[in-house]
Amino acid sequence: MEIILKQDVANLGNKDDIIKVKNGYATNFLIPQGIASMATVTAKKIHAENMRQRAHKEAQIRAEAEALAAKLNAANVTLATKVSSKGKIFGSVNNIQVAEALEAQGISVERKNITLPKDTIKEVGEYEVAVKCYKDIKATVKVTVVAESEKKAE
Repeated sequence: MEIILKQDVANLGNKDDIIKVKNGYATNFLIPQGIASMATVTAKKIHAENMRQRAHKEAQIRAEAEALAAKLNAANVTLATKVSSKGKIFGSVNNIQVAEALEAQGISVERKNITLPKDTIKEVGEYEVAVKCYKDIKATVKVTVVAESEKKAE
């Protein structure tokens, strides 16, 4: 019996796969549990149309993510913080501050998609910060942390 999976099933297939399984497994377990539906001719046509539309939307989202990644790769962020005489920051720089600095430059990124080299930045210097734009599309932003007095002098 052919079925269309509604979710990923270990050792069977991924969501939206059309696969063949034994009749009893499909009618007694997969279909009643809501894991799969029968792959009738009509269901296959609907499934094919949904997959075509999803591929089109995926291509648009991917193009937007690549454009965002190009902007982010070109972006440089300078953050001014209070610093001790030894170059240590009072507190730390985190992904929220990086997201706000990018927003000030007109680039909107969710803070949960920003990954710092460590969990937080605690010293003055230059850092490479990774930003996840989409599933496998990542960008790198150069973040420079300076003392507040240096920022005012510029």
